[in-house]
Amino acid sequence: MLRQKPPRRGPGAALASLRNRRFALLWLSNLFFFGGVWNQTLVMGWLVYETTRSEFLVAAYTAIRLSPLLFGPIAGAIADRYDRSRLLILASTWAFAVTAAVAVLAAVGLLPYWAIVAGGFALGLAQSPAQPARASMVLDLVGRENLSNANALNSMAMNVTQVVGPAAGGAMIAAVGAPAALWISTSWFAFSLFLLLPLRGQGTVVRSATEPVFAMIASGFRAIGRNRLAVAVLLVTLAANILIWPIYQSFMPVFARESLGLDAAGLGILLTCCGAGGLVGSLIIAGLGDFRFKGALFVGGTAALGALWAAFSLTHTTTVAYVLMVVIGLASACFGVLQTTLLLMTTEPALHGRALGAQELAIGVMPLAAVALGAAAHAVGVGITTLSAGLVLVAALVVLAARVPELLRYG
Repeated sequence: MLRQKPPRRGPGAALASLRNRRFALLWLSNLFFFGGVWNQTLVMGWLVYETTRSEFLVAAYTAIRLSPLLFGPIAGAIADRYDRSRLLILASTWAFAVTAAVAVLAAVGLLPYWAIVAGGFALGLAQSPAQPARASMVLDLVGRENLSNANALNSMAMNVTQVVGPAAGGAMIAAVGAPAALWISTSWFAFSLFLLLPLRGQGTVVRSATEPVFAMIASGFRAIGRNRLAVAVLLVTLAANILIWPIYQSFMPVFARESLGLDAAGLGILLTCCGAGGLVGSLIIAGLGDFRFKGALFVGGTAALGALWAAFSLTHTTTVAYVLMVVIGLASACFGVLQTTLLLMTTEPALHGRALGAQELAIGVMPLAAVALGAAAHAVGVGITTLSAGLVLVAALVVLAARVPELLRYG
């Protein structure tokens, strides 16, 4: 694993890790990969709601789309055992093939609800199981001292795509229809694949373990379970993915249409505002370098995220909704950047892939949570459901902070 001098703090340090050519290639690949993902998230979610007009079926689609997250422990063990760059190349190739197939079906008018669901599941197979390899490869390339900066830059890439992808998707739906927007994401996956090719076999930690994969999973869970800080980080991830992220993934088309009276372009602006806030938040964290009290910012930012979603559920004014989405993006950067940084910092290098696999499993409860929240929204409405979920998240994090105060001091 390469070690570099810790970057200086301040605005000039925010892009420090991009001076590493190999990390820059990975970062650009992530930029295009998640651009395709966010484009698909908007276009396919909109198609589902336009086809069904059912909050529950939108939530069911989201659950199936995200169900490959449950393969996280297996993917984590594989990331600890095999060449991570080749795993990412395989994922980008599969994503390109899937999105091309969905775009063709949409172009010829053969994309019913079940086909959208099948396409979403197939895309999830490209995205979610590759995440442990994608995140652990960052540490392989930049070293521990630059990890927070590099993870912030990766989060920034995701937020840039959250700005560009939905905006392009909403504009293309309004201008020329969904098939054109689907083809945009197909081209983005092709660029992501091209940028990964020079990284084959470079900068990765390839472990020649002879232990069977399922035995590696079991031993990894035992080791992580004995680590109080790592468990606390995973519990924050679990709580956020039960209570908040299913709302963002499932109900934004419903909020846009029913609460705010927006069309597809307006939905794109909502998601763009969130991405812009996340971009600013990621830049701020990147500029801090290897700062103290990462745990406090992680827990506090996630609690703020719950409170802000509770506030968003009460608004019916477009301008207020746009502002709230920007601030939600700022708070989500604290969660998104630091959950991976803290998990990698509190676990041994030999466990990184499996720790990130456990993180994927914690995220993998989102499909089940989406179905439950979808049923609740169908019964009492998305506003009351979102308000309740946000307040419960705040309460859960207050309890966690009281039980594991050392997480707040960790840095």
